[in-house]
Amino acid sequence: MPSSTARFTAALATFDAANAEDPNQDTDAEGRSWPKELLYGHRMSACLARVAPEAPEAVHLAARCQHIRRWAIPRADFPMDRAGYHQWRNTLKKYHAQVAGELLAEVGYEAATIERVQALLQKQQLSRDADVQLLEDVICLVFLEYYFLDFARQHPEEKVIDIVQKTWRKMTARGHELALQLPLPADAQALVARALA
Repeated sequence: MPSSTARFTAALATFDAANAEDPNQDTDAEGRSWPKELLYGHRMSACLARVAPEAPEAVHLAARCQHIRRWAIPRADFPMDRAGYHQWRNTLKKYHAQVAGELLAEVGYEAATIERVQALLQKQQLSRDADVQLLEDVICLVFLEYYFLDFARQHPEEKVIDIVQKTWRKMTARGHELALQLPLPADAQALVARALA
């Protein structure tokens, strides 16, 4: 984890304040209710701190604001097909980068760090940039640990297996190793095993 400079601490607090406005709620392992994207940001930070505490400050910033104000651009605003899904995701990447940049500037970050965080959020050079790939591994690990089972319950098994296979292809060998160590419930483990068979 980066040294807790006043600027870094202020950036996390600013991201958290923005995500605390999320009208959607989620529940943590202790049963406490949180604004959904605020909880997601904390899960991202915790996962990164666990798997790569030495990661550059820009990666820690990007992890915390990965879904910054995500609810502002609902999936339902785009066609409910594959092309619409990709259009929504690409719109979100640009939006997250823009909002993160504005908030980072507010707390005093210089242009170089802001541009780096924006590149990370937009997954530029994925698979060729180790930091972008690390962030992608963390995104996939957080999905598998906290969101996969709910997703699996809402979709046909064929789609779930396809999503696991696509998720797996985005990850590094180390990401795979970490994913297989996650404390997943038995039914989630069975689905992952089926997808990887």
